[in-house]
Amino acid sequence: MLDPKYYQESFSELEIGLKKRGFDSKFVSNLSEISKTRKALIQEAEALKSERNQVTAKVAELKSKAKSDPAITKEADAMVLRSREIGDKIKIADAKLKEVEFSLKDLALAIPNLPQESVPVGADLTSNKEVRKWGAPGKFSFEPKDHVALGESLRVLDFERAGKISGARFSLYMGSGASLERALIQFMLDLHTEIHGYTEVIPPFLVSRESMMGTGQLPKFEQDLFKTSVADRDLYLIPTSEVPLTNIHAREILEPNQVPKYFTAYSPCFRSEAGSYGKDTRGLIRLHQFQKVELVKITNQESSLDELEKMVSNAEKVLQMLELPYRVMLLCSGDMGFSATKTYDLEVWLPSSKEYREISSCSNCGDFQARRAEIKYRSAAGEKPKFAHTLNGSGLAVGRTFVAILENHQTESGEIKIPAPLHRYLDGKKGFKKNGNDLYMTRQID
Repeated sequence: MLDPKYYQESFSELEIGLKKRGFDSKFVSNLSEISKTRKALIQEAEALKSERNQVTAKVAELKSKAKSDPAITKEADAMVLRSREIGDKIKIADAKLKEVEFSLKDLALAIPNLPQESVPVGADLTSNKEVRKWGAPGKFSFEPKDHVALGESLRVLDFERAGKISGARFSLYMGSGASLERALIQFMLDLHTEIHGYTEVIPPFLVSRESMMGTGQLPKFEQDLFKTSVADRDLYLIPTSEVPLTNIHAREILEPNQVPKYFTAYSPCFRSEAGSYGKDTRGLIRLHQFQKVELVKITNQESSLDELEKMVSNAEKVLQMLELPYRVMLLCSGDMGFSATKTYDLEVWLPSSKEYREISSCSNCGDFQARRAEIKYRSAAGEKPKFAHTLNGSGLAVGRTFVAILENHQTESGEIKIPAPLHRYLDGKKGFKKNGNDLYMTRQID
């Protein structure tokens, strides 16, 4: 949620920012009119309350004199009637104001964050800016297979049986495939906690509507979420552990020695992928359930842009250690997520399609989520609290990392070399190797 001053006092600034996000100008005009109506109703209610206070004071004054003059008693009674009439008008004005404020809040919750000044202006991904590349895409002496063909050949992925269990867009990791996925999760968590200084959290995977509102998934993305209903409450399956991690300090004031906060968590993520039907229907790229290691920061206002650069570097380190070529993209204003003010995407190279694909998105949300979740901090003891800045990023999407390892580290014989940092999580095994129709993980790989 934006600072109300944008739509109450700095409307032209808001209009410029929303145009960069490709927002409908009619919506902006509607917001302006409702904001003006709200201001007029506040002024009307305040004027009526001021008048009633004056009348009430006058009534008290007249009643103190009424014992000695019957005419004064009559005047006092008339003033009491006037006070009641004003009270009725106040009730009507307050009711109108409440209705207008409800409409304004609904509109405010639908407004995306405004782009930070360094964000390139553009309508879609074609305007994203490449910041840097790391590693050169490997050259194969053979036509590289995609992860589906490799996974099914090695029998570490089974999409057909997953479909039998749950329907489309689910997967089974089998045997050594499950071991590799688990090794990736542990490797990422160890790196981010032991080297990068994040605190590991095992969060709830079901969260309240209020928590979803706090990070901006609701009300806009209701159709993208899986929802459960039980006797006493409705809960949502998390689309990312950004939701519970960011809400850890909802409705709290953090003291100076408590900021910044760094959190990391592994979680399954659940997304309906509404509107994406027909896209990436093959393999692990776009599933209803997938694994991710998330990074979240709660910082002061002054350091959040620097903290974003550090977060991107933390995510990059995973790719570098796994020897996976990638590039860093600064997203344009029209391609950023709803809550972000600045976003970098990390895109990993996939040899089968000869293209870079997103594997991490790291965003600075400014005070947008903190306003919704009421997360504040003090810069110094005794100072007035300010809204914190929140950041989130994938560190990384585990399934897509699994994809990148299979495709980038495959051999002509269909074997897979496991990057060295993962060996200790796999009992020293260095790759997937086939022996006839059998697959096994081996400490020796050609």
